[in-house]
Amino acid sequence: MPGDRTPSLVNGQAVKVKALYLTGPKCGVALDHYIDVANKTEINALVIDIKETAVNYEPNVPLCQELKLYTKYYDADEVIKKCHENGIYVIGRIVVFRDNALAQKKPAYAIHKPDGSFWLENKSKTGAWTSPAVPEVLDYNIEIAKDAVTRGFDEIQFDYVRFPTVTKSNQAAYPADMPDKIDVIDGFLKKASDAIKAVREVPVSADVFGIIAESVSDGKAIGQQLEMLGMNADVLNPMVYPSHYANAGSGIMGNGVGQQVNGVLFTAPDLHPYDVVLQTLLKIKKRSAVQEGFKAGIRPYLQDFTAGYIKNPAYYQTYGAKQLREQIQAVYDAGYEEWILWNGKNVYSEDGLLPEGAD
Repeated sequence: MPGDRTPSLVNGQAVKVKALYLTGPKCGVALDHYIDVANKTEINALVIDIKETAVNYEPNVPLCQELKLYTKYYDADEVIKKCHENGIYVIGRIVVFRDNALAQKKPAYAIHKPDGSFWLENKSKTGAWTSPAVPEVLDYNIEIAKDAVTRGFDEIQFDYVRFPTVTKSNQAAYPADMPDKIDVIDGFLKKASDAIKAVREVPVSADVFGIIAESVSDGKAIGQQLEMLGMNADVLNPMVYPSHYANAGSGIMGNGVGQQVNGVLFTAPDLHPYDVVLQTLLKIKKRSAVQEGFKAGIRPYLQDFTAGYIKNPAYYQTYGAKQLREQIQAVYDAGYEEWILWNGKNVYSEDGLLPEGAD
């Protein structure tokens, strides 16, 4: 039934998540700074990388131990203890299928090209993915998640819970008897959620491309269908970064036209953070409202970085406190209450955060 999602609780108290994302290395050296930010501002949660490729602490997972697929960036038990002492909700992020380390150590687990060679993202030697069609890959990630919840992580967030984006010149080969990609990804989420909740009743969330709200074909190509995901996850985290939508230019992110979102055409989406986020979330709300059994809460990832890689100043702007507040307001105006800020370097527009206790 709609509304039966597992609640977000820290120290037994319900939380409306307002979070910052932290990499494993940053967590290891600067956690106190982000705890201080949370104590002084509206921030009440941290998303901490458990696994990008190697696990960021020493887990009690046999395959991690056997293949040495971990780096001791932080002590998970100490991190959880310190965060909980400060009333901070801790979300553990696990990058699932984009896993070069496991693919290289276990080639049978990797996605391959038709000629048998590794499929490589951007043809990079470190861009191998593990295959969602290999049961051992699913089990490996689930074991990492189970270990994390025993340590006290309040939620497990799966990222790259999808198939890779392929091109005609860089095709990937999958088993002939593999189910539809959407069924594979949904099956993983259901299996993972059941296994995690058998250890501890915590929410399971999934990161999804914001564009899947608008484009069914894009979602189908990577195995992410909004309606199905919302039946198997407690929370969906659509990445609604305005810079990631197509612009009308001819360079990076340019398609000569722009991107239509919920009936509105944006030719320079990065210049309109409020409107892009609002229209994406309204489209998500429209689609999820008519899906029986859709239980997931919506907690978007918001852009707190400048997309200088677009290069053409007609299609990007410097992001700071103003653009941050515009996106947050869009979340509220769309009828949602939770959000996460993303900056890959973990440098946030702290002057755009409201003081603790402010409305």
